Amino acid sequence: MSDKLIMKVYVDIDPAERLQLETPSGTIVMIPFTGTVAGEIFNGRILGGGVDTQLIDVNGIKHMSARYMLEGEDYTGEKCRIFIENNGFFPKDAPKPFKTIPKFYTDSKALAPYLHSNKFRAEGDREGSVLVIKVFEINAV
Repeated sequence: MSDKLIMKVYVDIDPAERLQLETPSGTIVMIPFTGTVAGEIFNGRILGGGVDTQLIDVNGIKHMSARYMLEGEDYTGEKCRIFIENNGFFPKDAPKPFKTIPKFYTDSKALAPYLHSNKFRAEGDREGSVLVIKVFEINAV
């Protein structure tokens, strides 16, 4: 059995929108983003308001939490939204690809039983100049 790729999230970042705060307890970086999503179960776009929040603690560990809303169509052709909370922990200089655990919420009747099952993982890496988050179903047949 191997993990099955179910969607790719293509992240558009405007470096001018990046926020950073340096404190004695750590560094906080907030990176707003938009983008598009393509896959066998859903196609659409990332709505405005998505943000990747990174806290780099005094031990040099990066705690990443990206939260964003997708809007588009599920595999049945129905319009829907999907909220994603994607969390990861790794050294300040993240491995390539970096690995995270996504959690989904959706109003899609077709996708809810599947996405709400918490059996997914994600990997983020660059494809050229674009950051791509690949979402996999764990141990798919």
